[in-house]
This record gives sequence, structure tokens and C-alpha cells, in this order.
Amino acid sequence: MTSKDFIIREIKPKDNAEMAIVIREVILEMGAPKIGTAYEDKATDLMFENFNKPTSFYYVIEHKNKVVGGAGIAKLDNFDGNICELQKMYFLPVIRGKGLGSKLIETCLQQAKTLGYKSCYLETMPYMEAAKTLYKKNGFTNLDKPMGNTGHYSCSVWMIKKL
Repeated sequence: MTSKDFIIREIKPKDNAEMAIVIREVILEMGAPKIGTAYEDKATDLMFENFNKPTSFYYVIEHKNKVVGGAGIAKLDNFDGNICELQKMYFLPVIRGKGLGSKLIETCLQQAKTLGYKSCYLETMPYMEAAKTLYKKNGFTNLDKPMGNTGHYSCSVWMIKKL
């Protein structure tokens, strides 16, 4: 299986249920808490609607007609400035380690630039080592404190990248 077997495309309304399953399965697999994470977000069940705005977008990764991962960009909540947030980046095990994380981040950041964002912020959990490594590899650097107010108080790793 190569990265050619996967399609990165914009989310469609029919993808909502599959993407919600991906997000919740990965959160449980990682042993992350259900509260204070995307697990309990109402937006997790309405990904298309949540990202269908002029200031945001969401891409899914499709494999054999099944959604197996995704990530999106939205304006950073409760922050006054031209900063977006990389949100809800989750991959099922079948697509990990194939370079698709970097490819999806690159796709998201290019689109964020076209929307006029100057920097991209993200939050993750301290024990999500592969995610932190991926973000650092793609130019994100650690911050000492969170920006904005995402409501994800269980995420205690904050990173940013200039676009």
C-alpha cells in the first residue's frame, strides 16, 4: 500500500458519520480522556457543517471509498489576530507512517495561506509522541502557554508555525 492508494479531498456532508468514528476511535486508542477533547465536541458529529465557512475548511483522507483520516483549519477561537488553528487531525492506524500526515499538513497550510492567515496554531496531548514529532518535522515550535480558548483543557501541548 503506497500513498497513491489514498485520496485527499474536501469533506462532504456524507463523510460526517465516518469522520466522527475515526476521531473517537483514535482518542480511545490513544487513551485520551473523553472530556476536554474532541471526543465530546458537538462539532465532531457535524464536521462538514462546522468547517463549511469562508474562514475554514476540512480535508479527509479516503482509502477504498472509506474515510480513514482528516484535518482542518479554522480561525483560532477567542483570539484577536490573523491566526488559524490546525484542528481535528486524526488518522486510523492503516494510514500512519506513509507520509500522509505531512502531505495533509502541507495541503492545509497552503490553503490557510490563501485565506490570508499569517500563523497556524495547534494543540495536542503530551503523550501523543508521533503527533508531536510530525508537527515538529513540519516546522511547528512549542509555546509556553495556550492561545485563544479552544475549550480543550486536556490538551497541554501548544505549538505554532509562521505561514
